[in-house]
Amino acid sequence: MTPSRRQLLQFTAATSSLLAAAIPAQAQAQAQNAPLLARRLRPGDTIGLVSPANATFEREPLKLAIEALQALGFKVKPGQNVAARRGPFAGTDAQRAADINAMFADDSVNGILALTGGSGCNRIVDKLDYDLIRRRPKFFGGFSDLTCLVNAIQRQTGLVTFHCPVAGSEWNDYSVQSFKAVAMNAEAAVLRNPVASPGDDLVQREERIATIRPGKARGRLVGGNLTVLASMAGSAYFPDCRGAVLFLEDINEYIYRIDRCLSTLRLAGAFKELAGVVLGRFTKCEPGDGYGSLTLDEVFDDYFLPLNVPVFRGAAIGHIRRKMTVPVGAAAEMDAEAGTIRLLGAAVA
Repeated sequence: MTPSRRQLLQFTAATSSLLAAAIPAQAQAQAQNAPLLARRLRPGDTIGLVSPANATFEREPLKLAIEALQALGFKVKPGQNVAARRGPFAGTDAQRAADINAMFADDSVNGILALTGGSGCNRIVDKLDYDLIRRRPKFFGGFSDLTCLVNAIQRQTGLVTFHCPVAGSEWNDYSVQSFKAVAMNAEAAVLRNPVASPGDDLVQREERIATIRPGKARGRLVGGNLTVLASMAGSAYFPDCRGAVLFLEDINEYIYRIDRCLSTLRLAGAFKELAGVVLGRFTKCEPGDGYGSLTLDEVFDDYFLPLNVPVFRGAAIGHIRRKMTVPVGAAAEMDAEAGTIRLLGAAVA
């Protein structure tokens, strides 16, 4: 064998070995980039009921929440501190975080749902055991102040979490069907507003969609309550908004505060590479007192029109009776003219 042929064979063998080693590494990298999915919830499963935010000051709301989950077909395991109280919170920071960690560690618990929102989740976001959550992924859901935890868990672990009714929400037919489609039936569902009858009016006035900039966009779903998200900006628990579809909602905030929170997100770079924006309901967000105010229309136009991405307003997301369940971290396609969010795959396994 000539020296040149021997060198060629040695080079080919070495290249083949490198490629063989690279293929598993590439597959592993792809797997790491894939979202982590919890097992779908099924009738008969046990839901761990936790209260990471506000205390529940009366017994009846807790009783109603448990009955609602039982009516959905679940068994309910209340957290050790679910009825605790320290000031406005459901126990100390350590107690509230411990309940969540315990539910992820408990083999008898299939999913975890918050009892209520309020405030206080930011105080415990750095006390969750994210390594445990990554090893033992489970359904985790809530909205309002739970925006903090559903986004933090998704960012830290890759687990798809759920912006959905809390246990103490009103579980009407629309909310139930959306929850079941996404969290229990593992459907690649199309999330759209409920159909509202105009009654005796000539036009529909409720559940309306307003297109701010038309178009379709694909990306991971991130977001929730605007005020809570703004309070997380710059932290390790803030969602990665690059290429994402950002959804936002809020309640009881003056318009200048909405403006301030959007400015915070813009300055933090959250809007730089968005694929699209879905605006839910901004309930009771009004001008307030003072020298006058921009309208919400003007504020949204100022922040979102320059992005040149699809934007629509009015999605059934927020502090409203009929809420859609939105999987945080799942891939979706939004259509700003149809006012829909189409999941590109199941959000649970």
